[in-house]
Amino acid sequence: MTRHDQFFSRAAEQMKESAIRRMGSVMAGSRDIVSFAPGYPAPETFPWTDFRDIAADLLGGKDPGVLQYGPTRGYRPLLDAIGGIMAHRGIACATEELLVTTGSQQGLDLVARVLLNPGDVILVELPSYTGALTAFRNVQARIVGVPQEGDGVDLAALDATYERLHREGQRIKLLYVVPNFQNPTGLLIGLPKRQRLLEWAGRRDVLLVEDDPYRELYFEDSATETDVRPIKADDRDGRVIYLSSFSKTLSPGFRVAWVAAPAPIAAKLEIAKQSEDLLTGSLDQRVVYEACRRGVLDRQLPLLRRHYQHKRTVMEQALTRALGDTVSWPPPKGGFFLWLTLPPAIDADAMIPRAIEHGVIYVAGEAFFVDRQEGNTMRLSFSAPTPERIEEGVSRLGAALRAEMSASVQMKAPRASRS
Repeated sequence: MTRHDQFFSRAAEQMKESAIRRMGSVMAGSRDIVSFAPGYPAPETFPWTDFRDIAADLLGGKDPGVLQYGPTRGYRPLLDAIGGIMAHRGIACATEELLVTTGSQQGLDLVARVLLNPGDVILVELPSYTGALTAFRNVQARIVGVPQEGDGVDLAALDATYERLHREGQRIKLLYVVPNFQNPTGLLIGLPKRQRLLEWAGRRDVLLVEDDPYRELYFEDSATETDVRPIKADDRDGRVIYLSSFSKTLSPGFRVAWVAAPAPIAAKLEIAKQSEDLLTGSLDQRVVYEACRRGVLDRQLPLLRRHYQHKRTVMEQALTRALGDTVSWPPPKGGFFLWLTLPPAIDADAMIPRAIEHGVIYVAGEAFFVDRQEGNTMRLSFSAPTPERIEEGVSRLGAALRAEMSASVQMKAPRASRS
């Protein structure tokens, strides 16, 4: 039998399965499992009727281009619509700086392939989005983590890390951040810190990769549109590469996202994309464009903010009832996620089998770190389950944690001496 692993590239040898996708496989069984693992939008928020009407119009056969190949950069009317979205966010962006991608994950992959050589350093927040870590690992970059504070990445630690790596002769090219309701912590980088991050990037000659899929999902009881102003809105030096998506606001199934980058970088991203998929799906782009043109997107946003704000509140109240001060978390001001810290003695990854026995799953926090950190954290997604399922799932999680704590105490208890 052929031993196939001898043919793998060095990059393939470093590839790791997504912890989030692995947890998704648990749902394939027949058991009643409440899943807090994947950050899926709530399907009840999808504008089904609007999509059905748009699809019927597009598939009427009047425009053959609907099902034809198109430009790699993207469908031009959609690019113009994205330019309008960017302007609303405070970002002046020419068409030659934009590229439509097959989801934000492709954008991250393109950025990694175009800008990083094996061994180049990219700095990331700790914890950080697993999909980004995967994209950077796949090009054999050196990923170095920087701890976060309550308002985002620790600037003192960031500069100290840069200085240390620079003394070692390392090439630091990029800093990757998710400023709005970060995946996985839900943290929001404060406006003063955003400005200081941009200043730091210019002073250290580092590019900023700003990943912003949750920008529109701020909770109106704790954040405003001003709080989510992109870093790129104040970029006057071509220092920021900006990624965003329609996955969280319209539907992830369309796989339509975009990258905004300085024109020379955008041109290289386009060439790299030609070797991946030639173009993002033409029909998908047309549907998304029509949703923008017909006002569907604008109508969706207030509904989404109220919907996810309510689910956030339900989860926080359920955690307080079930676990009290046994656990802690930074209150999310938007987005899909809550970052839970357990008692120090509990390993969230080791607790997964017990959680499954109790009928609940989550993503253990270690999946979001470059190197293994303290194991007593987990990411809970409140976006997809109904409020009733959130309450039930948190109750099950509380039972699993109490059982795990009891088992931990028993394991550490000294054995009775024999007479």
